Amino acid sequence: MTALLFVYGTLKQGFPNFPLNAGRRLQGLYRTRQPFPLYVVQLANEERAPWLMDDAGRGHQVLGQVFEVDDAALAAMDRFEEVGQPTGYVRAEVELEPAGAMDDPALVLPQAVRAQVYLKPVLDLPRCRMVEGPFEEYTLALAQGYRLSAT
Repeated sequence: MTALLFVYGTLKQGFPNFPLNAGRRLQGLYRTRQPFPLYVVQLANEERAPWLMDDAGRGHQVLGQVFEVDDAALAAMDRFEEVGQPTGYVRAEVELEPAGAMDDPALVLPQAVRAQVYLKPVLDLPRCRMVEGPFEEYTLALAQGYRLSAT
């Protein structure tokens, strides 16, 4: 079985954790239909990590990429994002709209798609040493300084 996964941060193509993303990318860029706050945060064990908050209706329509993933790839990314653990992400479904074709302006993208996404609970924000944003897009400039310490 496969699922669609919306990635907005380090799992995007060209970003630090993309090698962990075993999905097949759909053409084009997508944005969330609803606004969400996208922050870059600093914790004790991470530097400048992107967090999309589970707080629909605030922030911006966030830009990202959509990947088709099989069950094994989704389970591996769930482990990486610590889904189900006290400090991990929550995987939820969001509605997306096309935000543009990558290289082919004649490419026709679907009107809307529903995809899984990794969200951080709002209650996790107080444990951050630093919070920047909200941002519309996690860029390579914002990714400067990202690293995940070995645990």
